[in-house]
Amino acid sequence: MNINKINTSTDCDVILIGAGIMSATLGVILKELNPELRIDIYERLDRLAGESSDVWNNAGTGHSALCELNYTPLEEDGTVDISKAIKIIESFEISKQFWAYLVGHGYFCSPQDFINQVPHMSFVEGQEDVEYLRKRFETLQKCHLFEGMEFSNDFEKIKSWIPLMMKDRNPEEPIAATRTPHGTDLNFGTLTRNLCTHLKDKYEVDVFLNHEVETLEQQNDSTWKLRVEDKTTGKERYVTSQFVFIGAGGGSLQLLEKSDIPEAEGFGGFPVSGQWLVCNNEEVIAQHGTKVYGKAKVGTPPMSVPHLDSRIINGKKELLFGPFAGFSTKFLKEGSYLDLPASISFDNILPMLNVGIHNLPLTKYLIQQVMLSMEEKVDVLREFIPTAKHEDWELAIAGQRVQVIRKDKEEGGVLEFGTEVVTAKDGTIAALLGASPGASTSVVVMLEVMEECFPELMQSTEWKEKLGEMIPSYGKSLKDDKELTKRVRDFTFGVFWA
Repeated sequence: MNINKINTSTDCDVILIGAGIMSATLGVILKELNPELRIDIYERLDRLAGESSDVWNNAGTGHSALCELNYTPLEEDGTVDISKAIKIIESFEISKQFWAYLVGHGYFCSPQDFINQVPHMSFVEGQEDVEYLRKRFETLQKCHLFEGMEFSNDFEKIKSWIPLMMKDRNPEEPIAATRTPHGTDLNFGTLTRNLCTHLKDKYEVDVFLNHEVETLEQQNDSTWKLRVEDKTTGKERYVTSQFVFIGAGGGSLQLLEKSDIPEAEGFGGFPVSGQWLVCNNEEVIAQHGTKVYGKAKVGTPPMSVPHLDSRIINGKKELLFGPFAGFSTKFLKEGSYLDLPASISFDNILPMLNVGIHNLPLTKYLIQQVMLSMEEKVDVLREFIPTAKHEDWELAIAGQRVQVIRKDKEEGGVLEFGTEVVTAKDGTIAALLGASPGASTSVVVMLEVMEECFPELMQSTEWKEKLGEMIPSYGKSLKDDKELTKRVRDFTFGVFWA
């Protein structure tokens, strides 16, 4: 479809459902490419970035595969597969270029409001995992995107990196760590709010808070008609648009099902909630300034990867540990307990049942996590900080995620732990499902949406030139071009931290 041709018969050209990082990113890219587009944003909550994009609901790691071991699995032949890690770090470098462009064009008073430099580390114990980490490091060093990473299995060296974690630890036990100084910490809540505010103030985009999209139906002319409820007044109205993007986090699945597009058939969702242990002792917080990821225990899902996370939240240094998984039938943190049962349909019930049968370890893991007491959670923390005291930590509820379930010819249904973009064949509607690495790769994911839905425009000289201005590496391969990688990293570093 060609949204550059303004359709005066519709209320707007683009409707974005959900005021999170994905909708905000897509809205800004489209407005930068064509300022004349009429865009509306509808958000069911009374605030921007209230669900998965909120700083306390999002890991904020700046997922770049520098420290996340689940992105570099050990294969049966003894090799370490780094293909996913390369894809993720390249995607994150693209996001950083776009954010740097926005900083240069006045979207932020200070880049430190949303992005800060925090080292990324991986930490393992036991000889088997030490050898895995060494092999992972050696394999990653074959790719220039991971330059600057350092490996050590020396107790004193690691102690100089993470002194809080090394107190009272047995120096005779085998340990190893990798450290990358140029890791990042993101406040995706602030980033999202700034993008939405800029859209509203500069481009006169209407942002409707406390408005929930109840139904959406495609008309004979391929446009979309949405029924929207103003939750403040209870009044309903209909709005029409050429294009609809569903970026409603855990709420995307239900809206996608209501669209009745064939591409939505067979998708289901499995909700997982999260909890953090948050440090309340300023002296302890001051002793740690790194994001340290461990290795998930055998038989546990990728979401269980433990990490001790130094964060900058609203200008204040924080220290979090987790995540501890929980289970709720809600698809959103501020959703309904009927979300899961309401999402089950004739099209997806078999894939969901198959996933349940084939993922009994996940069910067992969630039950165990839900049953953990506060003291037991602190015991888990002590695997990272041997000297941790119960009174220095308190429990905080994090966000709600919905893992994607999709049809599979061989398995019947499979559980996906990444993100999934679903687009209609005619390109008039798209939805984003899933979770991690999510926000960190938001720019690449939204470019993929645009390539699927607006292929002709994305191939136009005008759009290509503008995208190249916003993202200097656009259309090129960072993993294949060492000099280009250096140039864009020097550029973003200069914008954010020089």
